[in-house]
Amino acid sequence: MQHTYFSIKIINIQVNTVGTDMANHIQGHGRHQVTLLPDALDDFVTEDNPVRVVDIFVDGLQLDSLGFRRVDAKRTGRPGYHPATLLKLYIYGYLNRIQSSRRLEKEAHRNVELMWLLERLTPDFKTIADFRKDNGEGIRNACRAFIGLCRQMQMFTDVVVAIDGSKFKAVNSKPNNFTSQKAKDHIERVEQSYYFLFKQAG
Repeated sequence: MQHTYFSIKIINIQVNTVGTDMANHIQGHGRHQVTLLPDALDDFVTEDNPVRVVDIFVDGLQLDSLGFRRVDAKRTGRPGYHPATLLKLYIYGYLNRIQSSRRLEKEAHRNVELMWLLERLTPDFKTIADFRKDNGEGIRNACRAFIGLCRQMQMFTDVVVAIDGSKFKAVNSKPNNFTSQKAKDHIERVEQSYYFLFKQAG
């Protein structure tokens, strides 16, 4: 009987490590390394971070009296997000020029400040858009309340300007001077523009 033999040649492959000089640079932490500190999300948010102001401000509002819907959760059906949570997200987006509902959804997943502010909740873009659509009056009233808070903190002050007989260049044409009524009308137009802006952003 004739036997056939096969010869198997084992090839040792040596892999050269790329970038062996990286040890001389600042090293990061391993992606799979377990970290113990900081042990709280609060440690990532500094004491003077504006998100803390947003958190305290919204928690102090009477949302139902401002016109927000679904403040009291229904006893049946699937639980929804509290309006305070979505208002915090909305205000954060406004302060940081993040208007798109889809972008806000993405930021809630990756932004440490929003993780802290929303307590790791991640509403989807449709929930955010529906909140804007259903709570237009409440959002406008919340903005007025924020201005009122600024006045209480004396961030807005009455200023008396006194000048002598010197002449100064000025523009006092009819469209550029404001009476009390004109100022009120102007504020209303700004609020309407603001309302249109967040409707478009949804």
